[in-house]
Amino acid sequence: MTERAVRPRRSFIFAPGNKPEMFPKALKVGADIMCVDLEDAIAPQHKAEARAATLGWFAQAELDGAVEAMVRINPPRTPDGMRDIDAILSSPKAPPALMLPKVKTPGEITALAELFDEFKIAARLHVIIETNEALEAAWDIARSSDRIDALFFGGVDMAADLRCRNSWAALQYARSRVVHAAAGAGVDVIDVPYLDLNDMDGMRAEAEAAAELGFSGKGSIHPKQVPVLNAVFTPSEAEVAYARKIITAFEEADSGLVVVDGKLMEKPVLRSMYRVLARAGRASA
Repeated sequence: MTERAVRPRRSFIFAPGNKPEMFPKALKVGADIMCVDLEDAIAPQHKAEARAATLGWFAQAELDGAVEAMVRINPPRTPDGMRDIDAILSSPKAPPALMLPKVKTPGEITALAELFDEFKIAARLHVIIETNEALEAAWDIARSSDRIDALFFGGVDMAADLRCRNSWAALQYARSRVVHAAAGAGVDVIDVPYLDLNDMDGMRAEAEAAAELGFSGKGSIHPKQVPVLNAVFTPSEAEVAYARKIITAFEEADSGLVVVDGKLMEKPVLRSMYRVLARAGRASA
């Protein structure tokens, strides 16, 4: 496993691809990721219009990288997905990253990465695990290309595919497998948005549960959710202080075991502590 550079991916928000006037606004809501959607948010009769508007905006936009901007294309193996990819290949400046929905096999990722290599397209990839086939192959999908920066868990489609309720309890196994695959590849893993805008407490509780499970962040469906998500997935001052305390204890010790606040710590815990500091540093940058 290769650890990637840590950058905050605590929250993301979508903007519909047929409304380019919303893209600059979405960049400013405070989310770490802004994703222009060509898939679910766009009706079939508006796909071509949205594709042209989105790629035209990205070809001209001056992005400073403070917010990670990307495009969710249609599933790569579908006609609309193929049209999206063809348009990207011929664009004067491709989007810096793509979100890939409805992935089923690692071969889909490998084929797209090889195509982009051939056409010298530098786009990073963010893969949504939202099908039963993808859940089974998640470990291999996560490792299928070094272009992949994150896995996203798609709860709504996953629940439909698994024929279960879209609830935390019903989907915990699926979530855990996606976390497991992302950790194995050293990439981030981001949870599905919470869909009830009137239940901020419920959203916070689910975000806290996702963070405990190992998720790096969670999606939002409205700007008012973003500050809560950023707070949940940013290490607290107490967590940062504790991480520094453990790191200092190991630096001052001459063994692989230390006792901190009465608790026995083994050296592998340092990886988690360094990651806490890295996440805190990037979040405050």
